[in-house]
Amino acid sequence: MRVVSLFAVGGLALSAAACGDAPDEGGSGSSPAAQKYTACMVTDVGGIDDRSFNTSAWKGVQAAASENNNIDPKYVASSAEADYEPNLTGFVTQKCNFILAVGGLMSDATKKVAQANTTQQFGIVDSNPGVSNIYPMQFDTAQAAFLAGYLAAGYSKTGKVGTYGGLPIPPVTIFMDGFVDGVAHYNQAKSKNVQVLGWNKGTQKGNFTNDFVKQDEGKKVSDTLVAQGADIVFPVAGGAGLGTAAAAQASNGKYSVIWVDVDGCESAQQYCSTFLTTVVKNIPDAVKDAVSKGAKGEALPSSPGFLGTLANNGVSLAPYHEFDSKVPAELKAEVDKLKQDIIAGTIKVTSAAQPK
Repeated sequence: MRVVSLFAVGGLALSAAACGDAPDEGGSGSSPAAQKYTACMVTDVGGIDDRSFNTSAWKGVQAAASENNNIDPKYVASSAEADYEPNLTGFVTQKCNFILAVGGLMSDATKKVAQANTTQQFGIVDSNPGVSNIYPMQFDTAQAAFLAGYLAAGYSKTGKVGTYGGLPIPPVTIFMDGFVDGVAHYNQAKSKNVQVLGWNKGTQKGNFTNDFVKQDEGKKVSDTLVAQGADIVFPVAGGAGLGTAAAAQASNGKYSVIWVDVDGCESAQQYCSTFLTTVVKNIPDAVKDAVSKGAKGEALPSSPGFLGTLANNGVSLAPYHEFDSKVPAELKAEVDKLKQDIIAGTIKVTSAAQPK
């Protein structure tokens, strides 16, 4: 377990300190480091290089630091859920100004540590523990996933598309619910019968890797979906989904992938040729804004916190990149129109997992 501190953001110069060490080993006083606003992030088990929500949260912290050299960004990686509480507590001990927890799985640990340290400012991605000193950043990804479902249904040649998750938790199933409803909307509008494999919104049952890291598990689940006829797969499983992307690339175009969280052509460029699009969760901007405000001394209230929607660009569909010339202009236009209808409230996207 290591705490990594980014002291030279522009050059990405990293230095490591053992977890629990004081961030300012020269002692308190007038040293420049003592005046820094320390933004300290605890990753979920996917780690800093998951090409997904951990990566994008760290990107937001780094972006805030790049614009304000008074911000000192650090992170510690969790290798297991048992690490959450000690990692958070370690940053409290180090007197970090802002402690960011990444992911809904960290909700209980963050709530516990925050309630035990009421003067400490926390933030969390993908959860709202309802504690006054935790600033929640949540995303209505069902809205953007609805667009992805409609797109997938319109683009599929086999009439079957698939999805799977990492774990059956709200930040995952909200994507899957929106995707299923987008396909259903296409079927209704076009009198088609495109099938979704891997998730039943009504029963909330489907396919999961039970892991956000192991790529072989992602490949295993998507191999099954493809064997059943899916020619588009939508993995909502963090780094485990990279197993699907690699298999899609090896299939020589037999099927394509819709990525999540961060534009796949930016976060996993080697698989760009397989990514039809990405359901983007704009974590970087939400985190950057929170850290920047905190560094300026602005309040970070627990209510309402931040809710990303299509209207405020907190969620979106990424560009089609290498598929741009392959997606019919009419389908693109229909997706664009759907986005405006959702923003206007003409079409309501619902999920039991939507942030309250």
